[in-house]
Amino acid sequence: MSGFWQQRPGEGAPSTQQTDVYIGYTDTTLYIGVVAYDDNPAGIIVADSRRDASLDNGDSFSFIIDAFRDQQNGFVFGTNPVGIEYDAQVSKEASGAMSRGAGFNLNWDTNWQVATKIGEYGWSAEFEIPFKSLRFGNADVQSWGFNFKRTIRRNNEVAYWAPISRQYSLSRLADAGRVGNISAPRQRNLKITPYGLAKERNGNRIESLSEQELGFDIKYSVTPSLTLDMTYNTDFAQVEVDEFQINLDRFSLFLPEQRPFFLENAGQFSVGVSREVELFFSRRIGIASDGSQIPIKAGARLSGKVGEATNLGLLHMQADEVPGIAPQTDFSVARVSQEFDNRSSLGFLLVNKEENGSLDGGPDHYNRTYSVDGQLGLGDDGLLSGFFAKTDTPGLNGDDTALHLSAAADTQEWSYSASFTEVGKNFNPEVGFLQRTDFQRGWLFALKRWRDPSWKHLLELRPHIAYRGYWGGDGLHETGFLHIDNHWEWKSGFEIHTGVNLLHEGVREDFELAPGQVVEAGDYDDEELQLVLMTDDSQPLSFNMTAKIGGFFGGDRTQLTPSLRYRIGETFNARLGWTYNEIQRPNNPEKLEINVGSLRMTYSFNPKVSLQALVQYNDATDVVASNIRFAWLTSADAGFYLVYNETRDDDVGLFTEKRREWILKFSHTFDVFN
Repeated sequence: MSGFWQQRPGEGAPSTQQTDVYIGYTDTTLYIGVVAYDDNPAGIIVADSRRDASLDNGDSFSFIIDAFRDQQNGFVFGTNPVGIEYDAQVSKEASGAMSRGAGFNLNWDTNWQVATKIGEYGWSAEFEIPFKSLRFGNADVQSWGFNFKRTIRRNNEVAYWAPISRQYSLSRLADAGRVGNISAPRQRNLKITPYGLAKERNGNRIESLSEQELGFDIKYSVTPSLTLDMTYNTDFAQVEVDEFQINLDRFSLFLPEQRPFFLENAGQFSVGVSREVELFFSRRIGIASDGSQIPIKAGARLSGKVGEATNLGLLHMQADEVPGIAPQTDFSVARVSQEFDNRSSLGFLLVNKEENGSLDGGPDHYNRTYSVDGQLGLGDDGLLSGFFAKTDTPGLNGDDTALHLSAAADTQEWSYSASFTEVGKNFNPEVGFLQRTDFQRGWLFALKRWRDPSWKHLLELRPHIAYRGYWGGDGLHETGFLHIDNHWEWKSGFEIHTGVNLLHEGVREDFELAPGQVVEAGDYDDEELQLVLMTDDSQPLSFNMTAKIGGFFGGDRTQLTPSLRYRIGETFNARLGWTYNEIQRPNNPEKLEINVGSLRMTYSFNPKVSLQALVQYNDATDVVASNIRFAWLTSADAGFYLVYNETRDDDVGLFTEKRREWILKFSHTFDVFN
């Protein structure tokens, strides 16, 4: 297969370089080969070699497989000229300006291999993907949806085999091509991954504590499209620590899930408004409110497809008792959704939490969430979606429902969306996430994409306007945010945003912004200037900056968020990020200054062996934290890990006693039928 078409810079034009793709298979394995011809091999850009690192800042090739041709779900595989392994899972066609990436799961990992070569012709790659690593139907001969994407970074060219309009990405399965006559064999798949772990903690005037743990994970394919996962004594020691955040408001911060067991097929259990009203939020399982880990005894998950169009997800986990923090708790989730033509679906969700015992000696506590949700595709570019949910909590009766309705259209030149959300005062999804409670929210958005072939250096202008407003159950206008902006994107990769924000905050009662800085109850109307600058991230040195300058709760704020990236070839990558806030409150002569910084460095010995360091600093809480991880992967989800964590708080002086933790973990996957 050949004949790729540009999405950028020259939308609809043939690709400037030839790309040939080959597909073949055996009884056990799918093979994808690509020859990416290049008339200037010296101009090939390679930016990283870590697994799942971004493919956008260098030359790359990726593709998506829609084995059920439901135009909603798929698997993404990709690589670059040095053989990076990049894979992801797509659900609900995570594409377009309004998707917010909620259905694109980069943390999904499966076992496969790729080999690459750079030569005078350009570069080439061969993918070897076992059929047991995919999910597909039961027919003897099948047709699968495919699309292929090539990035030629030196001229910022993106080209597809099946053409895709500028507003969409590779996840746009409705526009994917078709490959027929695939005789996908039935595969027996049983994998067992045992692990052993040793920890040692010391510091802060406590004696050294040593722990040893054993556990295992099991993966079994009930059918080619339905998978059973089981885990015992689950551990996530190798997972990266959370990044520091600043809360300059009175509402909850969102910290994303990073644990592999919960990330696989996460999109199948997702119902709600991303980062605002999520009916199931897996961080509620095994993680305390202060971020500490609660041991998970065991769990099981059955997920995948039943038939050609029914998605099924069942999850049960048991978290152990931690005296004084949490009783033993069982978590159960049941999810089913039926897919229809043109990206439409109807689904149901049940989330149940049962505490076995209580911390205060009272009756056992429980909490349940019920919901129905759906979406309706309108033509090629329109979508209606929404959900209705109810919770059941002892002691909370009435006003315990939530509702969300949205409409969106995403055309080549215009994007529109509007939505309404209502959350009752007693709506209480304890295994979910609520940014705020007891509110009504409205959202309006319109964006224009403007390209002109006569522009020599400028690629696209994106003027847009957005408004979101929140009203409390008592009618108080809690938050208003009107954003007027224009994005200027150049063909070189340089980009600036020039925007203005009109802000409103209705504060119901006094709250403390920081020690000695109190925001009094009342209404505040402010304006701020928002500027964003981004340089070409394919270069060895790149820089981003976001600046917000203007009013803040009746006072003044300057917020600067610079980010500097540096790389040496594909082996060493470093990123220094900083957030600086200077706040001057009215009638308070003392300025509030808050700094949060992070330095992330990674050295990749090869795509499977890497050393990473993350150092973070927060002067608001006087905390310095370090996380150093050495990883040697033997497969996508197993290997050898050595982790060092260190935290200093209260004082960052030289003689402050530190909390230290060493973790050594080894896991290995045994393929029983291979």
